Amino acid sequence: MRLTEFQELLHTEFGVSRGDVLLSDHVLPAMGGRTGAQAIEDGVDPRDVWRELCREFDVPRPRW
Repeated sequence: MRLTEFQELLHTEFGVSRGDVLLSDHVLPAMGGRTGAQAIEDGVDPRDVWRELCREFDVPRPRW
C-alpha cells in the first residue's frame, strides 16, 4: 500500500486531526510498542499499520 493511500484511508475513517494524532501518538503493541508513524518509518508496510489501527479501534472489517 502506498503511503498516500494509507493517509487517505486514515483521514477518511478517523478524520484528519484525530487520524494524525493516532498515527503519531498511539502506541501499537503489535508493532513492537511503536506508534504507527514509527513503524512506517522503520519500514513496516503501511497496510499492516492500517490493519492494526483498524483492529485497535474496532473498525468494521469491510473497511480494512
